[in-house]
Amino acid sequence: MSVEHLYLVTYDIADDKRWRAVFKLMHAYGEWQQLSVFQCRLAPMRHAEMVFRLGQVIHNDQDHILVVDLGPAHSLTPKVQSLGKRRFLAIERAPLIV
Repeated sequence: MSVEHLYLVTYDIADDKRWRAVFKLMHAYGEWQQLSVFQCRLAPMRHAEMVFRLGQVIHNDQDHILVVDLGPAHSLTPKVQSLGKRRFLAIERAPLIV
């Protein structure tokens, strides 16, 4: 079994149509945290797939995506300061039913 990492993905997309496409795509890889921010728990292959697919949607001269690797998900206790109505909780591994 490959080691999953926890990622924080943020994006600034110049065009509304591309922004919606990125937002929809990101739901396949992680949990929405707030506007243009997702938390993802991914194995290396899923991470590579996500980056590839995002690269197909964006325009490199107009858009920007940051993928921050927070480290191995199984041993990580993120030090995140969260203010306001939603508290940041690291994604837990859950069974996948197909």
